[in-house]
Amino acid sequence: MANNPSAQKRVKQSEKRRIKNKSARSTINTTVKKAFTLLEEKNTDEARATFKTAVAKLDSAVNKGVLNRNTVSRKISRLTKRFNETSTQV
Repeated sequence: MANNPSAQKRVKQSEKRRIKNKSARSTINTTVKKAFTLLEEKNTDEARATFKTAVAKLDSAVNKGVLNRNTVSRKISRLTKRFNETSTQV
């Protein structure tokens, strides 16, 4: 355990950030997964709305420092590719 006050403060701060980041990642992953399932079900109207919110949440995560820029770029790319494939088939 940390012995001096500054180290104790850092432990508290890192724990708060860990909890906040975990919550944000969970929300993002749920939204992305929901978008993928809607696309598989060919439910384009709901998929379009969920797609937009997923991309917005991913971009927000980059700005807040929750996720890495390249990770988000890859996820958005895969989601967009799947969205475009299903929207052209319908």
